Amino acid sequence: MPNYNAQNPPYSIFPGDVALAFNNEAPAAGQASQQFALPSYAGFPENGRTIRWQVSFATAPSAVTIQLQTAMNDVDAQYAIPTGATNMTTSLTAGDNLIASGVRANFVRAKVTSITGGSGVTVQILG
Repeated sequence: MPNYNAQNPPYSIFPGDVALAFNNEAPAAGQASQQFALPSYAGFPENGRTIRWQVSFATAPSAVTIQLQTAMNDVDAQYAIPTGATNMTTSLTAGDNLIASGVRANFVRAKVTSITGGSGVTVQILG
């Protein structure tokens, strides 16, 4: 179940911004974070954008899989890992810093696809 906010349009992530998809929370397997808009810029290259994201835990889980999902339209069913994008999933229980490249989307969110144990999940998306 996504944590959609009531704000329309949703918060946007601009260069230099840090968006907290999860902030020291305890999401269950299958839970998605709130969504964030990715602004478009004039002269933006056709090969997609780069999104930096970081995952950390207050207490490390024994197993975890977290995805960075994107969508062209802010519709729950459209969020997925885009074809051709890299570094969109992490399974490191000690946390991770990733640079997703080749992302072509208007919206982004984090989704915990599985988690066993642990606490204090934090996912930061860097604009």
